[in-house]
Amino acid sequence: MRQTILLLLTIILLMPKNAQAQDDGAAIAAVAGGLMAIGAGIAAVEQMKEQAELTATEWFLTHHPEFDKFSLKTLDFDGKKLKDMSATSVITFKIREFEIHGDEPEPGKKLVLFGFTSFGWINEYGIDFNKVRWHLVDSDEWMKMMVAYSKVASGETNEATLKNVLREGKVVNRGIKAKNEGDIDFYKIDGDMYLVTDYSPDMKFIYNERSLGIYLKETMDLIQMGRGDIIRIHEFFFEE
Repeated sequence: MRQTILLLLTIILLMPKNAQAQDDGAAIAAVAGGLMAIGAGIAAVEQMKEQAELTATEWFLTHHPEFDKFSLKTLDFDGKKLKDMSATSVITFKIREFEIHGDEPEPGKKLVLFGFTSFGWINEYGIDFNKVRWHLVDSDEWMKMMVAYSKVASGETNEATLKNVLREGKVVNRGIKAKNEGDIDFYKIDGDMYLVTDYSPDMKFIYNERSLGIYLKETMDLIQMGRGDIIRIHEFFFEE
């Protein structure tokens, strides 16, 4: 936001000095209108973020009352523009259990809550949570998901090898970077090609050009998770 304001002010300062006053006024009005639109967009996304965090917290409290000390934050709202949000097919939240020892909280178990969205989940009133389906995973379940995804996305079928590389290495855009050696490269396929594996009674996983596709069998929705989202979740579980 600060960079945008500086850029617009620079444009104003660089305008020709001999321009007519009415032209200057029109230009300044246009800049002001642009700033107001940017501010409104940022405020709208921030409001949706707060709304999503509140609803996710309520869902977690209702369905997992065994957790009485935890933090919950969105993983994927930062940097998003308002026009991009309606196309988002999954919102993710990182949850961290903690205990209080003395004056300092001691972090514990990590969880990620997925909110799978369907068409029309954002409207003029904000988020319609009737169009969001929730799915909670821990580090073990995420590892199982990543092993299944990596098997279909690469030529590696040894689950022990995949688990070791996933736990010790780093997920990158083109595959998994091993800590020492043994990188696992993902297939280079076209955007209209799909590799499918049946993961569970509820889901199929689909590899398609830098994304993890999650097909929800009950609703017949295909959810697309970008590689950046996968990397952030994996880092949360195994690097933070």
